[in-house]
Amino acid sequence: MGTLLVAKGDPNLTGCFTGDEKVPAAERLRTREGCMQEQLRIHRQILYDLALHYLEPLTGTFARLAYLASLKSRSTNVYLHDRLSAVYGKEPVGAAIANCHEELFERLLEMPLSQQEEELRQFVGTLPEGTQEGVRICQGRIEDWIPLEAPDYLKELFRSNLAALLELLRARNPRVRSGR
Repeated sequence: MGTLLVAKGDPNLTGCFTGDEKVPAAERLRTREGCMQEQLRIHRQILYDLALHYLEPLTGTFARLAYLASLKSRSTNVYLHDRLSAVYGKEPVGAAIANCHEELFERLLEMPLSQQEEELRQFVGTLPEGTQEGVRICQGRIEDWIPLEAPDYLKELFRSNLAALLELLRARNPRVRSGR
């Protein structure tokens, strides 16, 4: 088996031209457009696989938000998913998960507060630690659940909503004591 060499003017391994060859302007546009379309197709496939295999089985928005946040490395703030990365590569998967995390975060904040309360109650109820410890866990993870690229005003809204909802959950569940 020989070595694969890219000659001048030949497309590189990703199907894009290297840029130093003589290609008519119309061809260059189609080539760049083809690369963008391929990247978009891969991004859509990553999101499809992520949603179908990892997010859909989870119950509720908070469970999905917690899952996506758990994929972010605390030391590097990069989203990692070994199985998807093995198929699509680390960078495209990380970017797709970051976008998905931000979109889910924004959708959660678009819900009425009563629906957010119900989603949070449902999430805390599924935690194996129980409601009391679940409320404490949620308090400790508020910052982790916020996507890095979210605007500051949405971060503040999320923090205040979650603090109020956790306090409501405590008040409606007498065995849950305040951490104060």
